[in-house]
Amino acid sequence: MRFVAQRVLGARLTVNGELVSEIGRGLVVYFGVKAGDGEKQAEKCAEKIAALRVFEDDAGKMNRSVKEVGGEILFVSQFTLYGDARKGNRPSFTEAERPERAEPLYEYAATCLRARNVPVKTGIFGADMRIEQINDGPVTILFEL
Repeated sequence: MRFVAQRVLGARLTVNGELVSEIGRGLVVYFGVKAGDGEKQAEKCAEKIAALRVFEDDAGKMNRSVKEVGGEILFVSQFTLYGDARKGNRPSFTEAERPERAEPLYEYAATCLRARNVPVKTGIFGADMRIEQINDGPVTILFEL
């Protein structure tokens, strides 16, 4: 599994012009499932996301998690994180898990995040989503299991 977490002041996710999810201060997390991944990887990713210390403490150091600052997470499935453009200019997505296996793992990872008492909002799996976000910093973390 692979995710990109971006610290934000706020974000909105729409599908077909309709608001689906909106968060204030927190993280927008783009989440990709690799072929062969399972629940153990989803649990580890959720643990890592909830514990990421990317928010500033009183001394100005990135030392606080999203939970510690009372933030929220917008959790978005994104198979294109497994796009491979090393050969040619058109990415190959052969490493990405098939949708029928990826969707339950995405939902499971969201459930694992919620179990850590962090407010989590999601997009719609497989939908053509529009995401507006106000990056804070910017702070962007890439993680892969």
